[in-house]
Amino acid sequence: MALTIGIDVGGTKVAAGVVDEHGTLHARLRRATPSDDPARTEDVVADVVRELRAAHDVCAVGIGAAGFVASDRRTVLFAPNLAWRGEPLGAAVEAACGLPTVVENDANAAAWGEARFGAGRGTRTAIVLTVGTGIGGGLIIDGALHRGSSGLAAELGHLNVEPHGRRCGCGNHGCWERYASGRALVREAQEIASVSPALAGRLLELAGGRAEQITGHHVTTAAREGDAAALECFRTIGTWLGHGMADLAAFLDPEVFVLGGGVCEAGELLRGPAVATFAQRLTGRGHRPAAPVRLAELGPDAGIVGAADLARHRTDDTPRLEVVAVA
Repeated sequence: MALTIGIDVGGTKVAAGVVDEHGTLHARLRRATPSDDPARTEDVVADVVRELRAAHDVCAVGIGAAGFVASDRRTVLFAPNLAWRGEPLGAAVEAACGLPTVVENDANAAAWGEARFGAGRGTRTAIVLTVGTGIGGGLIIDGALHRGSSGLAAELGHLNVEPHGRRCGCGNHGCWERYASGRALVREAQEIASVSPALAGRLLELAGGRAEQITGHHVTTAAREGDAAALECFRTIGTWLGHGMADLAAFLDPEVFVLGGGVCEAGELLRGPAVATFAQRLTGRGHRPAAPVRLAELGPDAGIVGAADLARHRTDDTPRLEVVAVA
């Protein structure tokens, strides 16, 4: 049994696991990310590898990093929530641990995990969206992870859906993730509670009476209870999500969309309005197949599983899916 280590490095946590060739996790670890110090972050990653390696016979390490990863699959060019700028992460971890190491964008790693072992298995062309604080994405085209010419493809959260719209942290205006993400959900709820508090009684109750304290968890809790204001927030976010998905389908024609990330834990609260809008806006609707929209199956482990599997296929310039029919 060939075991590899997968690591998901985000702005607040380093999550890692030992994964076999079937995508099964055999061990997990989690550590806080010292996000303001690249050297300390590398130390945490290396310590995690050493701890897992001490108990398991592993052959390689895959790291999913929240940032722009160069086509060499070794260097993090830029990470907005970490202090990495041109960071040779792969070489540093390899030198510290003595194991072959590859680096991948975290959304790409999660997309590969879902395509290989989760909701996208059995397909060769898939769009995987991770809807969290922002929107991440991964493209599987003809069975291969599409990285683009410089490794920076599938920054889908920065598709422009509203010219001259809300300012985005990337420097542009009107990016998709400003309208269809966890941050957008909270913004919508806080705005309703501020402007029409009588309509947002349950949301305000959960937030201690303060609109600015409303969180995504509060919105999901209230929506599951049937609260009208919270449900309206999910309809708004889901509508924007479906709008962008229809645009993606117009030029990529995927077999499936997979929705993952923290916000998608709300399930049909988000998927329902997204699917409805997708169907209404799809180019050629009624005269073409519409890709099914599935909720991710691997949850928060998708990035770990995907990174580990990409490490297993590290010698392949373009690893490809083995398509297995879904029962």
